Amino acid sequence: MPDAQDDPAAFILANTRLQTVPHTPEIALWLADEVTPLWRMTEEELGEIGLPPPFWAFAWAGGQGLARWLLDNPHAVSGKRVLDFATGSGLVGIAAMKAGAAHALGTDIDPFCHAAVALNAKANGVVIDFTDADLLDTPPPMVDVICAGDVCYEKPMTERVLAWLAQAQAQGARILIGDPGRTYFPKDGLTFLAEYSVPTTRELEDFAIKRSCVWSMP
Repeated sequence: MPDAQDDPAAFILANTRLQTVPHTPEIALWLADEVTPLWRMTEEELGEIGLPPPFWAFAWAGGQGLARWLLDNPHAVSGKRVLDFATGSGLVGIAAMKAGAAHALGTDIDPFCHAAVALNAKANGVVIDFTDADLLDTPPPMVDVICAGDVCYEKPMTERVLAWLAQAQAQGARILIGDPGRTYFPKDGLTFLAEYSVPTTRELEDFAIKRSCVWSMP
């Protein structure tokens, strides 16, 4: 069994399989079929109990909705510099590149995401840069579009992320957010763009189909 810390790419390949994303079948990702075995295995490999779920191993509803919108509205990112915030598997960044973005940067503090994004980008014939720096500690980078899918799980983090995104919007970036009705997601001050019915797994969500909406700021 590949060691998760020494070779995260091999660990991902050994514990996931390449499969099309339900709501964006144009894209294939290395995804887990069941959350519990992989979650437990990741904890055992890293020797740390209580880790967050392996976000990189699943196509979350908010990200699927946002990726679908980008593929259907390529004018939003065509020829532009795109930041995929909290990228996870890299799904949204991949969708942006397939929609014609000039450059995509995925950012995530999960140490597995670098390997996951590289594997998934290669599987889809695109190139995505990656950083594991916590960008919330710095001024937003100068990009044209910032995409954020499923970032409103916890109240303090939601407030921090939205404040940072507002700062990015004030300096000229277009902000696109995908959210499936998370508790702390605020609709005030945002512009509704689209709604999708996204297939998910009951191991991760409370419904087999989630209503996922795409919003812009403002």
